[in-house]
Amino acid sequence: SLLPSPAPPGLPDRFRMFRSCEWEVLERSLNILQASDFYWGPLSVREAHAKLQREPVGTYLVRDSSQGNCLFSLSVRMPTGPVSLRISFQEGYFRLKNWFSDCVVRLLELVVAGTQNNPLHFDEMGGTPLV
Repeated sequence: SLLPSPAPPGLPDRFRMFRSCEWEVLERSLNILQASDFYWGPLSVREAHAKLQREPVGTYLVRDSSQGNCLFSLSVRMPTGPVSLRISFQEGYFRLKNWFSDCVVRLLELVVAGTQNNPLHFDEMGGTPLV
């Protein structure tokens, strides 16, 4: 069993302790996210949904999750209104449904490409497909 290392400088304090190999994945992914124009950081679900409510269907943003067991959430403007989905982080990989990657941005690219022909259905969306 590995002793978790302290958080490297530059990473938010809210992250739970990770093994050193996970810190590298987190730090790299967070740097890429921060350079994107769709990462909003510590935005509440209410604020995210208010921003998305006036945007076209399909508009999305990534924000810090308010759930203690998740780091990020994907908020998407659906035909029925905005919804938020948790992006989990386990064993060095970010996961959303059946997709996974060691980078949040790459995970989103996989989801966008994969849902073009095979929409996702989440209970949180009342059966509405995510494309």
